[in-house]
Amino acid sequence: MREQDTTRLADEIVRFIRMGTRFRGMLKTGELGAEFSALMLLLPLRSSGPMRVTDLAELKQADPSTISRQVAQLVKAGLARREADPEDGRASRIAVTETGEAACERLRAARVALLGEALSDWPADRISAFAGLFEEFNSSIEALLRTDPIASPREIP
Repeated sequence: MREQDTTRLADEIVRFIRMGTRFRGMLKTGELGAEFSALMLLLPLRSSGPMRVTDLAELKQADPSTISRQVAQLVKAGLARREADPEDGRASRIAVTETGEAACERLRAARVALLGEALSDWPADRISAFAGLFEEFNSSIEALLRTDPIASPREIP
C-alpha cells in the first residue's frame, strides 16, 4: 500500500507543478522588474540576511551562474544591492533593499490571499494539519537533496 500511496503523491506533485506557472501568473509579479525565479531569491535573503551569491546558490541548491543572473535582475530592479563582504573586502554580498522588502511583503500577501481563496471551504484544522505535513515533506526533500551525491544542483520550480 505504501508504494501505491507514494505513486499517488508523485502524480499529485506533478499536477501541482503543472499548475505552478498559472498560479505564479495570478501573483502579478511582472511590474516588480524581475522574473519570478529571481524574486524568490528575496525570501532567503530577507530571512537569512545578506550573503554571497555562492552561498545563496548553495542554499537554493541551484547553479551559481543561474543565481548570479537572477541576482543581476534584482539589483537592476532596485530590489537588492551589492555590498562589501565584511569578511573579505574583495567579495560582495547581496542584500535586500527597502523596495525589495516591500516586494517580499506584497508577494507574501498575494500568496496568502490566493491560498486563502483556494482553501476557503477547508476547515481550519485540516489546513493546519496539511501545513504541518507539507512542511515535514519539504524538509525531507531538502535533506535528500543535500545528501544525494548524484543529484545535480538545480532550482526546484
